[in-house]
Amino acid sequence: MAQVLLVEDDSALRTSLSRGLSERGHAVTSAVTAMDGLNRIVAHKPDIVVLDIGLPDLDGREMLRMLRAASRVPVIVGTARGGEDEIVSVLDSGADDYVVKPFSAGHLDARIRAVLRRGGEQQTAPEAIVVGGLRVDPATRSASLDGEPLELNPREFDMLHYLAARAGQVVSKRELLTEVWQLPYGGADKTVDVHVSWLRRKLGETARQARYLHTVRGVGIRLAAPDDSGDR
Repeated sequence: MAQVLLVEDDSALRTSLSRGLSERGHAVTSAVTAMDGLNRIVAHKPDIVVLDIGLPDLDGREMLRMLRAASRVPVIVGTARGGEDEIVSVLDSGADDYVVKPFSAGHLDARIRAVLRRGGEQQTAPEAIVVGGLRVDPATRSASLDGEPLELNPREFDMLHYLAARAGQVVSKRELLTEVWQLPYGGADKTVDVHVSWLRRKLGETARQARYLHTVRGVGIRLAAPDDSGDR
């Protein structure tokens, strides 16, 4: 199955999950601290990382940010808090999925398989998307506007890529929360609004003078090239 690195400082949970995942065919190694986890990721290159937020030496979100500067290994974050703010925080830090404690090895196994399946689908030679002067490349997770690179955080890139892949279409905030934030039961529209505002700033536009990101009141967001926006 998969080479799994489990970064968890709770010895009982670590032992239970390691045993349960091993019984399901995974090869499991473990780390107790964030720094040990980072070293093992570099040395052993696991297929997926299961990361606890509450580590003794470093907050799991900070470890994830450090990891994302050097690796795109899939990461599932385990958190004891299932509120929207916590979930948005871990996903914005670069997590691919999350599980809320307590969870079983069977539940975690299903999440691991789902994340790796999505990753396999994404590896089928994704092509860069060009909309006007905007270029979004999912293979390198990079974007540029008029030839200038855009500095985007992981969630900003994911949202821009999702909208660019549907250029000209109106995408609802509920759809963005479900598909980009992986919140199947929706969430607060303000989460999307804030990220749209950040994206607009980086694209050099405002809500009043939109070039690429257009709000359709009461419906959602449409990304379109300036000449195709319909707002000339």
